[in-house]
Amino acid sequence: MKLKFLGTGTSQGVPVIGCQCKVCLSIDKKDSRFRASVMISTENEKKILIDCGPDFRQQMLQNHETQVDAVFLTHEHNDHVIGLDDLRPLIFKIKNGKKEMPLFCLQRVGQDVKSRFSYAFADEKYPGVPSFSLHEIVDNFILFETEIIPINVMHGKLPILGFKFKNLAYITDASYISALEKEKLKNLDVLILNCIRKTEPHPSHYILEGIIKINEELKPKTLYLTHISHQFGLHEIEEKLLPKNIHLAFDGLEIKF
Repeated sequence: MKLKFLGTGTSQGVPVIGCQCKVCLSIDKKDSRFRASVMISTENEKKILIDCGPDFRQQMLQNHETQVDAVFLTHEHNDHVIGLDDLRPLIFKIKNGKKEMPLFCLQRVGQDVKSRFSYAFADEKYPGVPSFSLHEIVDNFILFETEIIPINVMHGKLPILGFKFKNLAYITDASYISALEKEKLKNLDVLILNCIRKTEPHPSHYILEGIIKINEELKPKTLYLTHISHQFGLHEIEEKLLPKNIHLAFDGLEIKF
């Protein structure tokens, strides 16, 4: 299997509009970050998109991606769902004569999507609009011959999901992981976690201090940071300062697992 980082930035992306900091002005491509999203390629050549934010169209074009077979949503915030309409040319599934893209998410998230994109769920649709089928995630499940293990985490006060595939786990926008859920994450080959900045606590995201503690507790072989803001610093400098097994992810990075 393979994971590709389509985006590794925060809700504003990097560079931030109007910002003149050294990160936002950097010419290093690794300092330019779309909103957080990844593409999972399964062993039977299916594509699972995790989150579909405002940069989705550009992410697909820039990475020469032409296929999405299912979408997983971690939660309902704008930077994770607002690009769903741009899935229109990729919707392939035919059900009862209608083309539909399967969306897998918590029930609450599905209801939010249904409200925001009500035209995509209408009985009589305007020609050309997208169509989705909602699938509630409540426990482990199999999709495309691949076991999916949801990871329940907290984003501030909001319960959201991460996902585990084989011995890799992807978690974004978390600020707390319970002891029970951490049991699913011990001794992974690859753990991917959000880290918004190095210092100054954030109410709904991990900062580097918390990541280092989790790294020591869970002992993954490799830990990649994502959902990184311009406050973290320049990739070229900060990557060298991290513990040996921790790395800054960047847009376009691919991991085989």
